Amino acid sequence: MLTVPAAQAAVDPAGPVAAAFGARELQQMSMSPDGARIAILIPTRGRGAALRIFDMASGKIGDAILMSSGDPESLRDCHWSTNTRLICRISTTAQSGAGLLGFSRALAVDSDGGNMKMLSARTNDRSLDIMQDGGAVIDWTADGVNGAVLMTRKFVPESTIGTHLASSADGLGVERIDTLTLSRRTVEPARNSAAEYISDGRGTVRIMGTREKSSSGYDRGKIVYSYRKPDDRNWLPLSQVVAQPSGGSIGFDPYAVDHGLNVVYGFDDADGRQALYSITLDGSLKRNLVLTRPDVDVDTLIRIGRQNRVVGASYATDRREVAFFDPALKTLAASLHRALPGQPIITFVDASADETKLLLFAGSDVDPGRYYLLDRTTKKMGEVLPARQELAKATLAPVKAITFQAADGTMIPGYLTLPAGRDGKGLPAIVMPHGLPGARDEWGFDWLSQYFAARGFAVLQPNFRGSTGYGSAWFQKNGFQSWRTAIADVDDAGRWLVSQGIAAPDKLAIVGWSYGGYAALQSAVLDPGLFKAIVAIAPVTDLEALRSEARNFSNYTMVDAFIGHGPHIQAGSPARHADKIKVPVLLFHGDQDRNVGIGESRLMASKLKGAGGEVELVEFTGLDHQLDDDVARTAMLTKADAFLRASLGM
Repeated sequence: MLTVPAAQAAVDPAGPVAAAFGARELQQMSMSPDGARIAILIPTRGRGAALRIFDMASGKIGDAILMSSGDPESLRDCHWSTNTRLICRISTTAQSGAGLLGFSRALAVDSDGGNMKMLSARTNDRSLDIMQDGGAVIDWTADGVNGAVLMTRKFVPESTIGTHLASSADGLGVERIDTLTLSRRTVEPARNSAAEYISDGRGTVRIMGTREKSSSGYDRGKIVYSYRKPDDRNWLPLSQVVAQPSGGSIGFDPYAVDHGLNVVYGFDDADGRQALYSITLDGSLKRNLVLTRPDVDVDTLIRIGRQNRVVGASYATDRREVAFFDPALKTLAASLHRALPGQPIITFVDASADETKLLLFAGSDVDPGRYYLLDRTTKKMGEVLPARQELAKATLAPVKAITFQAADGTMIPGYLTLPAGRDGKGLPAIVMPHGLPGARDEWGFDWLSQYFAARGFAVLQPNFRGSTGYGSAWFQKNGFQSWRTAIADVDDAGRWLVSQGIAAPDKLAIVGWSYGGYAALQSAVLDPGLFKAIVAIAPVTDLEALRSEARNFSNYTMVDAFIGHGPHIQAGSPARHADKIKVPVLLFHGDQDRNVGIGESRLMASKLKGAGGEVELVEFTGLDHQLDDDVARTAMLTKADAFLRASLGM
């Protein structure tokens, strides 16, 4: 296994190090209802994946029973419907007149690889529309029959010409599907406006969300939720969630129904922070504030078991923290933290039907994580597999939560990663802003920042204003409309590294992915002399181009409002200010990117070349926004490292 001594990081070839960090992690695990076996999606070389079964009695992992190449189809997740049968989801993309379209399909397969059947409904030559969404399981227990599930279905109407058998059903509905016999019946009819259904985990749909659309078919950014009382088929008003022009939303957003308590859990605002609420579904709509924080958003429900019951919620301060509502799991979590002191990030991944056996994930900043099996009856726990085999014994760099002062005096939180064994002074350094921009970085393992730390760089990941997780005031008008504030914070992160003596002033670079790539490029527009080299992966480069990419899709009006209109479009588009970027730029982009089209990087490269700048664009054929391919990621890391060293004179 890999160990990178800090003293050698600057002189060793990047190849073996890049290959170890570029290797993808285990995609997903699922436990069978009886707790006897675990289904594991394991990456294969390149961009593929293989489904393999771990038998707990023998302690052995079987051969692959299902595989995908990733070119273009990809296995996304697999879950058990019975002790011997699984439901797997496959995704792919296809080019259309509107641009790249994503498709998903669900299939069922026995645990020995046999009896593979398509679960997603099929269209035919009379269908009047394409079916992109192949459906999702919303209830794994259905009506208690072994192997029966509730699954959403996008109904597509059919032409009536020449037949009396054509279906007029149009919209999202729910079907009960027997994964053994493949028999299916509709439990919720197709509704053209339906966007979401939520079950109670016992086979009954209790919540429905309908989406308002304009006459031209565009999403208006408003979802109206309805609910049912127990044993009642009538829909009653619950809440409305209205998207805000600059991002975020207002209103109670339901996530999960607790059958026993007869409540729905969801998120809503509490004094400018997102909080967790419950609402009673008995007709009274009694509302209860379950969990709130004065400093950060409560953003995640903790659920467990075949019925996905709610057992807690979590939020991120300097580190991710969990508040358990289930007393037994609260006690168990405390015991696990004592048993795994070096792996404080502990997550319940899955459970047997009776919850006596639990599948856990535990990791930290210096441990990419490992999966464990816990038997609550025998009180024995054993490791199943590391999340990243190639880094299982690697020496990684510790991550420290810090704050730095922005130019206007605001204290900006972030995470600093220093090369293991170094004193943290006079280092080559990287500022690494996160993506989306509606996201935030958290404490823990990050393969990109850890790679650069292994190569001798200090890395600072700022949660600039425009990040989520800190309330609406911190989010401002999002990182595009409020780009001057967001990018100024990113630039101030670089200045702080220099002022603290961590970064050598002539060896300061910036690296970013998606919005982070945008921030990396725009940082040089705001302060051309600060960073000496730029690496931008799948970056937004022109806000008007980003708007145009959504024009043929139903969410266009929401994207349009999020980007906004006004002087910031011109001022905040780095491709329109290529003449201000005086340092070398390296761009990476996949040509199947549906988040940010590759045309944005091509535009940036063209504008920089036209302005006499030094730029190189590396295109990855057949890859999307995540560049989910270990060969491509290894090549990207190797090239980025060499580029930074050459640009910074190392």
